[in-house]
Amino acid sequence: MDYVTLKLVWWVLIGVLLIGFALTDGFDMGAAILLPFIGKNDGERRIVVNTVGATWEGNQVWLITAGGAMFAAWPLVYAASFSGFYFAMLLVLFALFFRPVGFDYRNKREDPRWRTAWDWALFVGGFVPALVFGVAFGNLLQGVPFEFDTDLRVTYHGGFFALLNPFALVCGLVSVSMLAAHGAAFVKMKTDGIVARRASVALRIMSLAAVALFIIAGLLVATVIGGYQIVDAAPLDSVANPLLKSVIGAPGLWLNNYSTYPWMIAAPVAGLLGGVLALLLASSRFEKIAFISTGLMIAGVILTAGFSMFPFIMPSSLDNRSSLTVWDSTSSQMTLQIMLIAVIIFLPLILIYTSWVYRVMRGKVTAKAIEENTHSMY
Repeated sequence: MDYVTLKLVWWVLIGVLLIGFALTDGFDMGAAILLPFIGKNDGERRIVVNTVGATWEGNQVWLITAGGAMFAAWPLVYAASFSGFYFAMLLVLFALFFRPVGFDYRNKREDPRWRTAWDWALFVGGFVPALVFGVAFGNLLQGVPFEFDTDLRVTYHGGFFALLNPFALVCGLVSVSMLAAHGAAFVKMKTDGIVARRASVALRIMSLAAVALFIIAGLLVATVIGGYQIVDAAPLDSVANPLLKSVIGAPGLWLNNYSTYPWMIAAPVAGLLGGVLALLLASSRFEKIAFISTGLMIAGVILTAGFSMFPFIMPSSLDNRSSLTVWDSTSSQMTLQIMLIAVIIFLPLILIYTSWVYRVMRGKVTAKAIEENTHSMY
C-alpha cells in the first residue's frame, strides 16, 4: 500500500477507535452522569450501576487503544496535544480514577452516606471526562496555540483556563448531553419499572439538549469560528514536516469540505437525525432502536468534526503553518504498514470477543436479580 493511502487509512482507523470509545464507554459515562438523578434510593441506583457494571472495564480499553494508536501513527500530534492539553488530560485521568473505586467500593458498606458519596464519585467520573473531551474538540476547531521550530520541537503557549472558552464549553455540553442521552437509552433498554421510566424522561431531555447545542455549535462554526485551509504544501507522500506548507485561517473555512465532497453532509444529517429519533422514541417500546439512534447521533457528531477539519488534525492558531494534518504528522511508511497488519489480525478478534461478552450479558437488570445476588453484584 502506498504512503498516501496508508496515511488516509490511519486517519480512518483512529476515527473508528474514537467512535468505538464514544459508543461503548460513552453509555457507561452517560449512565454515571444520570445515576444521582434517575436513582432515588440505593436499590434503584444499584440497578443503574449494574446495567454497566459487567462491561465498563472492557469498554474503557477503546480509549487506551486510541491513545496508543495516536502515539504510533501520529507522533507529532501526540507530542503537541499532550503538551497543550496536559492539565486537561490529568483532570480526565484523576476523574477516571473514581470509576474503578466507585464501582468496587460503593457496596462494601451499607451506610447510606458511604454509598451516596461513591455515587457522586461515579457521577464525577462520567461528567468530567465527557465535558473535557468535548472541550478538546472545541479547541481543535478553533486552533491551538502551539508552534514548531526548525528542528520540529514543539512549544505550547496557552494555559489550562484558556481552554475553557465559550465555544469550547458549548462543545463540551454537546458531548455531555449526547453521552447522557446514550446512557439513558442504555439504562432504559436494560431496566424496567420506575428506573426505566425515569431513563425515558432523561433520554428525552438530553437528546433535545444535544440536538439544540449541536445546531448552535454548527452555526458558530459557520459564522464566527475561524477555520483553516492549506494553500500550498509539499507532496502528500513526502516525509512528515508540517513546516513545508502555507495555511490561511478565516471564519467559515471549515465548511469548504462539504462543497468539495458533498457526501460528507451525511455526517451532520446523521447526528441530527439520530438525536431527533431518540427524542421521538424516548417513551416508546422500541428501546433498541432508541439506543441505536443515540449511537447514530454520537457517530454523526464526531464524524462532522472530523470531516469539517479534514485534512487537519490539530490546527495551530499561533503559527498556521505549524498546523498538523493527515499528510504531514504521520510516522514512517513502514511503521504504518506494520501497525496495519496488527490491526487486521487483532481488531476482528477484539470485536468478536466484545460481541460475545455483550451477548452473554444480555437481558434486563431487575431489583429481584440484585436481591438474589446481593453479594456478587455491585
